[in-house]
Amino acid sequence: MKSFFAAGGAVPWPINGLSLFMSFFSAGTFVVWGSIAYEWGWVAISIQMAMCISGFLIGAYIAPKWKNAQVLTVAEYLTQRFGRKTQQYYTYVFLVLSLGYTGAFLYPVAKILNVVTGFDIYHAIMLLGAIIMIYTAVGGLWAVVVTDVLQFVILTAAVLIVLPLSLEKVGGFQQFVQAAPDTFFHLFNEEYNFWFILAFVGYNTVFIGGNWAYVQRYTSVADMRSAQKVGYLFGALYLISPLIWMLPPMIYRVVDPGLVGLETEGAYLMMCMNVLPVGMLGLMLGGMIFATASSVNTSLNLAAAVLTNDVYKPLFPDSKAIHLMRVARWATLIFGLGTVGVAFLVPMAGGIVEVVLSIGAVTGGALYAPAIWGLFSKRQTGASILTVTAISLLINLHFKFIQPLLNGITLNRSEEMVLGVVLPLLLLATYEMYAAKKGKISERMPFFSDWKQRQGAPSDSHYKEAEIQNRFGIKVIGLALISIGIMFLVLGLIAKKGIFYTLLMGVIILILGLGLVKFTRTNRKGS
Repeated sequence: MKSFFAAGGAVPWPINGLSLFMSFFSAGTFVVWGSIAYEWGWVAISIQMAMCISGFLIGAYIAPKWKNAQVLTVAEYLTQRFGRKTQQYYTYVFLVLSLGYTGAFLYPVAKILNVVTGFDIYHAIMLLGAIIMIYTAVGGLWAVVVTDVLQFVILTAAVLIVLPLSLEKVGGFQQFVQAAPDTFFHLFNEEYNFWFILAFVGYNTVFIGGNWAYVQRYTSVADMRSAQKVGYLFGALYLISPLIWMLPPMIYRVVDPGLVGLETEGAYLMMCMNVLPVGMLGLMLGGMIFATASSVNTSLNLAAAVLTNDVYKPLFPDSKAIHLMRVARWATLIFGLGTVGVAFLVPMAGGIVEVVLSIGAVTGGALYAPAIWGLFSKRQTGASILTVTAISLLINLHFKFIQPLLNGITLNRSEEMVLGVVLPLLLLATYEMYAAKKGKISERMPFFSDWKQRQGAPSDSHYKEAEIQNRFGIKVIGLALISIGIMFLVLGLIAKKGIFYTLLMGVIILILGLGLVKFTRTNRKGS
């Protein structure tokens, strides 16, 4: 169970940091943010770069608290901190809403395949959903994090090839700037203004710090310091990467300014199709599909963990470990089928940008802020956080769906995001002040006092088991990178354009893979 859902509990922090980055960054990078970059320009970079603040805040304050809680899942933490009834409420709400998230994340994977190959999008959803379900059910969290790391390397190398070739296509950076729309390099615009970005930072701090799937990245490392580094690496990558990743769809606005509506969701892929040689395009397409899929497999593994560990196991406490593993794999497949169904509905809901941002604004703060607040507060109770979540969800849903029907008034993107983030925090702060004035302390205070007792040093067998898993996982990554490096070199030799960039990336990836394989052999001899 611990291996399947926590990868042994001591994954090296760089691997988990890259996995967290890819799980979040890939969810809509090529479709959601590619669409925004094509339509609005620099605003997409402003929004994403601001997320580095969330990463640094999580690394400094939230990630070490999660590791200190010594739990396998957030549901387990809710049980210990707030009680079984509170945990059940959040578990069922989370599972239902997770179908919306993962369905929304599966849609852009299929969209990528649809744009590049013309393959029917609904057939693509079914095919890719099946592939993701199978390898997540087989490999658990290690399958998720290894896939994430490999796609990070492939896509970083690929975009470093796409970017110079895209600039060459439009005559250089200066020509691109001159041909772009007048407002293309503004930091903000009316829809995505300063207040939206500020609220977006708050939302992502809560979402990445409290989302049940991402919390796995903080709890499956060796210690609190490693958990901090996971958050810091996420922040550092978001400080640098948006500038590199968002330029290709921005450049495509100059190449083809005629995309409208849902067509803009394919801008990133169309730029790649214009400049990459056929073989390189195929490799990047595979990378994009499974990088974007990392958000799906992360959620599938987490949902299976919750269904097995926090729903099925309490109902059948005498179940043997091998039986629980079968339940975990079946839970992965069943939840995956639900995800496929939801992905079918995304086009009817107005496209991926509307779905992702709306779901986030309505549910993010209401679901995840109370759990995070409970890590720091001894006054919050199960009743208080349930009340905050219920009130926040009802008010957010009212303004999203009911208010427009009553009087035609709708919140813009910034107002929607601010309401979703600020409201639950204000309600939590209000109860905190009330409880402090009344001198109230949570009935489950022992949870806090138990933390230090549960922080005893792990046994030697735990370290040995984790070391074996880590060495094997790193070896798999190293061997895969060697194969990828060789593919880049072969593609560089047969390419008609971008030869130098492709060969250079191939050499770098090959050296990196050889280094990792050598590290595992040296590490084994040393142990």
